[in-house]
Amino acid sequence: MGRLLKPLFFLLVLAAIALVAYAYVGPYFGADFSPPQTEIRQPVELDAN
Repeated sequence: MGRLLKPLFFLLVLAAIALVAYAYVGPYFGADFSPPQTEIRQPVELDAN
């Protein structure tokens, strides 16, 4: 069982490091992580008595 868990743990740590590296280096290679910015206007009707 230990022989199976060691490589899986190693791959999990390696995947986490790769994800963090991609988050930092991705914009240099054209990956845009920013959300699209659009203005939304919606009328609000207040019910004041």
